[in-house]
Amino acid sequence: MRQLFTAPNQLTLLRLVFVPFILMKILDGGYVWALALLVAAGISDVLDGTLARGLHQQTMLGQYLDPIADKLLLSSLFLVLSFVREIPWRYTVLVFSRDICILITATLLFAIVGLRDFRPSIFGKANTVAQVGTVFFVLLHAVNGAFWIAAARRIGLYATFAFTLISGIHYVFLVGQRLRRLDAKDIKDVKLGESSTG
Repeated sequence: MRQLFTAPNQLTLLRLVFVPFILMKILDGGYVWALALLVAAGISDVLDGTLARGLHQQTMLGQYLDPIADKLLLSSLFLVLSFVREIPWRYTVLVFSRDICILITATLLFAIVGLRDFRPSIFGKANTVAQVGTVFFVLLHAVNGAFWIAAARRIGLYATFAFTLISGIHYVFLVGQRLRRLDAKDIKDVKLGESSTG
């Protein structure tokens, strides 16, 4: 419980509180407020990471809670923005398909072989940045339809599409490598056990 009340984790929880209000504003057509709340959520994301490092309050809870908050915010935004026809459905379907496949794979590997190493790759992080940029420019475009904003929105969507595919494929290779390392460790442990008993 003490981990829950650290300043970084409180900011992460605050980011979760923002989620329903951003979605409600989008559904009501209040894109200015939705954009302002999204920026506030982004600031809280930067602050919680900075505080965690600066105050030496990096916790196990925070390592799980922070990506969950990010994923919930982004996935919800893609879904609702597709519902109001600001993002084409094909992008949202691709984003959700990748995330669901990763979640199922991670759950199965944890349950079957106890694999816990699911750190995001560089492409996974790039995918998150692309998604954040996309929803920002989609909301900004709903407020102001300037040419450069429309162009940035289009680039964000293309980047999200590309990095979603690349990060998904890369994730498969990473999991394969981690499983091979796990197998090699098990074989080494067995050999060490045999030599000690022999």
